[in-house]
Amino acid sequence: MNDEYYMRIALDLAITAEGQTSPNPLVGAVCVKDGQIIGTGAHLKAGTPHAEVHAITMAHDHAKGADLYVTLEPCGHRGKTPPCTNLIINSGIRRVVIACMDPNPLVKGRGISQLKQAGIEVVTGVLEKEAAFLNRAFFHYIQYGTPYVTLKAAATLDGRIAASSGDSKWITSKEAREDVHYLRHIHDAILVGAQTVIADNPFLTTRLPHGGKNPIRIVLDRRLQTPNTANVVTDEAVKTIIFTQVPLEEQNKKYDSNFVHKEVIPKSQAFLPSVLKYLGGIGVMTLLVEGGSRVHSSFIDENLADELYLYLAPKLIGNGTSFFSSEKRNWMKDSENLYILDMQTFGLDLRLHAQFQKEESASCLLE
Repeated sequence: MNDEYYMRIALDLAITAEGQTSPNPLVGAVCVKDGQIIGTGAHLKAGTPHAEVHAITMAHDHAKGADLYVTLEPCGHRGKTPPCTNLIINSGIRRVVIACMDPNPLVKGRGISQLKQAGIEVVTGVLEKEAAFLNRAFFHYIQYGTPYVTLKAAATLDGRIAASSGDSKWITSKEAREDVHYLRHIHDAILVGAQTVIADNPFLTTRLPHGGKNPIRIVLDRRLQTPNTANVVTDEAVKTIIFTQVPLEEQNKKYDSNFVHKEVIPKSQAFLPSVLKYLGGIGVMTLLVEGGSRVHSSFIDENLADELYLYLAPKLIGNGTSFFSSEKRNWMKDSENLYILDMQTFGLDLRLHAQFQKEESASCLLE
């Protein structure tokens, strides 16, 4: 077996914790000796042991003289947990194979340097592109301090997300809607506009057959129109943050719930960038934007969207609301370009997963 073989196992381990580690990265580790896997691990949650700790603990005394495969550079500083480099050095590991470096300034290069200084052989860049893509949201968060933004929309084949009457239930199948709940489970927060709350009164919670994590609910409500009776206000299933531009002294609406927080964005500030900056400041690394149309269009036109999940139902309606509309794009050269990452079917529906073509994201795309 070669290095890539064991690194792929480490990557598979890392992805099992998707949606659970924020604001930490996804990391997997495999300990190998004499061609046998003697320890495996994945980082499961921020504040808990890292993947390397689980793998070395499983290997126990057999770790001495073994190789350790890890998808991200081991940390060499003390955060909520001790530095992994100390454990690796003390365990007697002879060789560490790393997929990619950690961009976090507290880690970047430091972990590798400590291992080399201890006489451990270090190999880097094994399946680097795959590992970087796995942690694209973490890398974005470290670089910009704002959430990695994923848009989600369900549309008919002619691009309508609602009929001319406003009716949108249901465009897609039960299977596709269940997949959307999985997307909610793996994101830190979910965002809609106030008009979606008023028209559909959604819960914006995760409802999977075996449970799931509820994302923080975000409502963009410049004029503070969200009803006191809205489900996102009354159900107290998870925190709801309502972003408005109505100054505190002019507000005449109060939400009687400790689960609801109003945050005022001054009109002098750019609205969406300020929302993202606030969310990054409270540790939101991944944001799922469920719309509606104006919200999607704003994120795209302001170059704030990173990925898109578009569910296409085999239906034609011929009229109604489009997923995206813009007054800025009158020529084909003005079109927004995306990379198709994958296509899957759920029931009768097709799910397109795409990444917006940005200079900083192109390097982490899988070829």
